[in-house]
Amino acid sequence: MAKLFTEFKLRETVFKNRIFVSPMCQYSAEDGIPNHWHLVNYGSRAVGGAALVMVEATAINPEGRITPHCTGLWSDKHTEAFKPIADFIKKNGAVAGIQIGHAGRKASSDMPWNGGGFLPKTQGGWQTVAPSALPASSAHGAPLALSTDDIKSISQQFLDTAKRALEAGFDVIELHSAHGYLLHEFLSPISNQRTDEYGGSLENRCRLTLEIAKVLRDFWPQDKPVFVRISVTDWMENTGQQSWDLAQSIQLSKWLKEIGIDLIDCSSGGLVLDATIPVGAGYQTQFAEAIRKEAGIATSAVGMITEPVQAEHILMTGQADVVSLAREMLRDPYWPLRAAKELEADITWPLQYQRAKRT
Repeated sequence: MAKLFTEFKLRETVFKNRIFVSPMCQYSAEDGIPNHWHLVNYGSRAVGGAALVMVEATAINPEGRITPHCTGLWSDKHTEAFKPIADFIKKNGAVAGIQIGHAGRKASSDMPWNGGGFLPKTQGGWQTVAPSALPASSAHGAPLALSTDDIKSISQQFLDTAKRALEAGFDVIELHSAHGYLLHEFLSPISNQRTDEYGGSLENRCRLTLEIAKVLRDFWPQDKPVFVRISVTDWMENTGQQSWDLAQSIQLSKWLKEIGIDLIDCSSGGLVLDATIPVGAGYQTQFAEAIRKEAGIATSAVGMITEPVQAEHILMTGQADVVSLAREMLRDPYWPLRAAKELEADITWPLQYQRAKRT
């Protein structure tokens, strides 16, 4: 059996293989509430054979959305809308996960197909917030620097969102601390110029991510895992500017392991919009490998993983414990079924699709 199709266990949660669907925004919600599009989108990936279907970045409050059409989970109405989605994912053999976060200074943006630019209040946008009053770019509005009371309120909203996620039926929760959004903004000295307990030293810049991760881990059922997604680097090491990098990510991962986090979802970039990123096949797997080795914690590799033999190689060489597929899953929701055939792994297909397996 190919390693890609062996079981993977975290706490008491068993994943039937090592193929995860990475969280990918659909920009299709109204007032943060998911709809039939989300049910079909995520449900088809579960039917397609993935072990974990991770629902897109879901905001803890309205201002935390990336765009006006991103999902949220800040009310009972949102909880009820997510229940059939989580239920369908699980009934079709996958573990249901959800990523929760706050977009910080990159919030109030338009949909990508409209250019993705910053939306002022006159065009349906809102006031953004950040660790420091530094815009993401010259095209973005200036964010308000959060006070310590604001930070406490946001931490509570993360917990409240986790409670709703559990009620909705999700088994895995992932804290979004990557891609230039709020928690990543606290981590990086590029965006965090605070002088209080949430800025300056590495310990201080990591404080909020660690505080929220601990709150989530303490609340989330002990038999279910908690993930954290991080951008392992800002890709600014060669500029001479102080930034977030692999060494700091390794230390953060060690601290996250100490508080009981189960897996680090290793992505990169997103903070500096014009950073030079060497995008290519498996370009981020090196980060998953380093954190897995140096921090001694399970990792997920993500980023331009497209071919079954490539995914198998990542696992067989110990670069990561699982692979998370993003764009390739948009192209082919049934990628795991194809991968099994190519790697000659005999897996269970949905009964409704059995006739296709035999030919």
